[in-house]
Formats: sequence, structure tokens, C-alpha cells
Amino acid sequence: MKKYFKIITLIFVSNMLFSIANAGSDGSLKIETKSSSGEINDCFEKVNRGIFAFNQGLDKVIFKPLATGYRKLPQPVRSGASNALGNLGNVVTIPNNILQGQIKDAGINTLRFVINTTLGIGGLFDVASYYGLEKREKEDYGQTLGTWGVGEGCYFVLPVLGPTTVRDSLGSVANIMGGDAWYNVTIANDTQYFNEADYYLSRVMSGVDFRAKNLESFDSLERTSLDLYSSVRSLYLQDRQKKIQNLGEITETLSDDDWEEVDAQ
Repeated sequence: MKKYFKIITLIFVSNMLFSIANAGSDGSLKIETKSSSGEINDCFEKVNRGIFAFNQGLDKVIFKPLATGYRKLPQPVRSGASNALGNLGNVVTIPNNILQGQIKDAGINTLRFVINTTLGIGGLFDVASYYGLEKREKEDYGQTLGTWGVGEGCYFVLPVLGPTTVRDSLGSVANIMGGDAWYNVTIANDTQYFNEADYYLSRVMSGVDFRAKNLESFDSLERTSLDLYSSVRSLYLQDRQKKIQNLGEITETLSDDDWEEVDAQ
């Protein structure tokens, strides 16, 4: 039980960082007030706003300073870390490719994972791209449920975790129940190569890496938005819908590109 409490807490931390970064925008942003299904199901808005304010305080005190410090690391270090974390993400993307019927993408991501894990030294270098195996979009269990026709349900905000929906929360639970191979080899099973600390570190670093890539985006949104809570809510739902539909679009200035590409902009 103690292990599950720890892992849920770390998932909350990393997902909160992703959720905050998902609010990326420029000054000309036009906020949508409805999701693809019509009205936004914000079932607990008053409570959500209070939790959102709490999370914003944590971001300013803890997470944003971490991301700012991370940005000061040399570009090759950031790129290597980002590549390795992206490579690990394939252990979740590949099974969801299969569940969504994306067999070709599943095959390409599997080859990318094998090549980058071996020739790329644990994923530090994206060797697979040099062989013409370009990166595919990330997939998760929340997206899979969406493609299967499961509705998003109520939108709500959790402490530390941040914005989510009933559907996306169920998707996160799938990882804990064994859907994440990285979780299985570090937490669920006692292996001689990895341990709990490896999983916890990778989850936190994924969030910090993504938050660092979107510092300016969120700062811009915070300065220009009349209602930051509504802006984050709308952008989160828009971003999730685009990913479910596999549109391959970035929500406003939201970026999860390699650091080489980000620095070149």
C-alpha cells in the first residue's frame, strides 16, 4: 500500500507539471468556451478553482524554479535527457498504438525503442531518426479510451495533479494496474537492474523537462488571460481532443519538441 501511495503521489506531481505547461499560449489567443462534445462539464467549478489556486502557488514556489534551473543546463545535456525520457515514453505509446489499431506506428515505435535503447545508449541519442524512423505522436490510455468512444466525463482539478477528466484519470490508473512496462520493471517487479527511485526520477524529470520547454508560453498566458482558470481548462480540453483525433497539431505555442528545435526558434 505504501508503494502505491508513493507512485500515485509522483504521478500527481509530473502530471501537474504537464497540465500547467499545456496552458501555452501567445498574446493573440482566443479562448474556446466549449469542448468538442458541447458544454464543458465542470461539475465542481468552485472547488476546482480553489485547488487550481493552490496548484499555482506550488508551481511558483517549487516547479517553476526547478524548470528555470533546468533551462540553464547545457543544451546537449537537456537534449540527451529529453531524448531518453521520450524513449521511455514508448513503453506506454506502443501498447496504445496497438489498442488504437495503429499497427504501423506500433512497429515503428518498437524499432525506435530498440535502436535508441541500444545504439543510442539508453535513448540519449536519437539514432533511429538517422535511419529514417521519425518520431510518432505520443499515445496514452486516456487517448485510447477516447478513440473507443468513452466520453470525457466531468472536468476537475486535483491537488498537485492539476487538470484532468474522469476519462483521463481512468487512463492514468491503467498505468498503476500494469499498463506501463517501465512501472512493471521498476516498481511491480523486483529486478536487479532498476528500482523504485529510477521510476520516480523519470516521472519527475519528464514533468520538469516539459515545463521548462514552455516557460514563456505559460507566462504569456498568465499575463494576457482575464481568467487563467478558464483559459487552462479550455486549452487542456482542446489539447486532449486534438490528441485523441490524432490531428498532429500543437495547441497554440505548446511544445514538446527536442531541445535542438526549441532552441532554434
